[in-house]
Amino acid sequence: MIDFRGQRILCLGDVMLDRFQYGRIDRISPEAPVPVVRMVDSRAMLGGAGNVARNIVSLGGEAVLVGVVGEDAAGREVAALIAASPGLVDANVRSATRPTIAKTRIIAGHQHVVRLDEEVTAPVSEADAAAARARVSAMLPGCRALVVSDYAKGLLSADVVAHAIAEARRLGLPVLVDPKREDFGFYRGATVLTPNLREFRAAARARLGEAPLETDAEMAAAAHALIGEAGAEAILVTRSEKGMLLVEAGGGVHSVPAHAREVFDVSGAGDTVIAVVALAVASGQALPRAMRIANAAAGVVVGKLGTATLDEAELAAAVEADAGEDAEVAGKVAASAGQAMAVVEGWRRRGLEVGFTNGCFDILHRGHVTMLQAARAKCDRLVVALNTDDSVSRLKGPGRPVNALEDRQAVIAALRSVDLVLSFAEDTPLDLITRLGPDVLFKGADYTEDQVVGGEVVRARGGRVALIELVPGRSTTNIIARSRAMAG
Repeated sequence: MIDFRGQRILCLGDVMLDRFQYGRIDRISPEAPVPVVRMVDSRAMLGGAGNVARNIVSLGGEAVLVGVVGEDAAGREVAALIAASPGLVDANVRSATRPTIAKTRIIAGHQHVVRLDEEVTAPVSEADAAAARARVSAMLPGCRALVVSDYAKGLLSADVVAHAIAEARRLGLPVLVDPKREDFGFYRGATVLTPNLREFRAAARARLGEAPLETDAEMAAAAHALIGEAGAEAILVTRSEKGMLLVEAGGGVHSVPAHAREVFDVSGAGDTVIAVVALAVASGQALPRAMRIANAAAGVVVGKLGTATLDEAELAAAVEADAGEDAEVAGKVAASAGQAMAVVEGWRRRGLEVGFTNGCFDILHRGHVTMLQAARAKCDRLVVALNTDDSVSRLKGPGRPVNALEDRQAVIAALRSVDLVLSFAEDTPLDLITRLGPDVLFKGADYTEDQVVGGEVVRARGGRVALIELVPGRSTTNIIARSRAMAG
């Protein structure tokens, strides 16, 4: 079991305000050949080092955030976001001379249309740098690790970085660095560096020239050279769809494949990785295990739109799924309607359309598979609700079901067209439909729309009922009848 509660991490780095403006594109402007975005929603959240802190808090840890923000509207918004986040401590320096970094993303559907950056990237004033060093010295005692999140926005000068690392080492704390400079020696004394593939290659070529960096062996050789330059214990390279590579100073080389099934947005994935590794190391996990936990976490956040985090339940499910295909199937089965509602709500926050269908699914056959495939093609996520064994007996008579609920759930969950499976004990799924509120309600075309249980509930919420054509002559009742005839 993963438990990060009580782990306090100091996050030092460039703090930003991330704004997201969501809308729809229906036409091209008559004034210029550009799309017209009709705004429908907006969100603001902490970005940069602030997003690392958000990830730590969302996973049950505590975070102390040290950065520089301006005495402006964006700075006040950053302060309000921190105040509204239990477990997050505001230790930011308020600068009278420097504006808060703000990034505004315009998003239509799942596509970024444009990003507007408001920032000054020149080095912060000596007064602001001195104040940041003092905050680190004051707040680091009582923490279990230090994260240095470098976005090259002016705070992390050589003296600020060296001071923070020295203070952490004096206290015996691990130091994790997300680097932006090609000279990894700039972060000398760090425990772990977590560059992405582009950053790693840039640092390796600056140090070693144009050596090949394609295979794990070639990358490991380069990493060992960079580890020596930085006086670090390890380098963890995040490689997007290729997963992660961990190279340790003692010679150990470990790799894991990526686990994201769908990639909506990679914004902030590196923040999630360093947050999870910091929490794992602080809680006593070895680096190879910390890498696997972080890899599972990254697979979740890249499937979300915007600068995303994940919570303890999502991480636990992702780590369980990492164990293998059997765990993946089990992870699709909701133990309760409440658990299913949490999953569905998560899908909705990502703008996904949720479909729902139900049935006994006693003996799976071609008709079932075809119907579920057709339903999944008409929505983004498909929930399948199964009658419990008692419910099947009441509907189908003695001797049914042939297969118990646990077996029926496992078989349905193994289908790629199905995203979530749960059960209901009543004769109809009306209560489930009311609670889950699906966007699309699917049923076989042997029904009419007026006959579909829950149809009125779904339509009243702006959803729709969709009837799926059935494969002629395929039914569980026919299969059972033929089996009995052959046995006779």
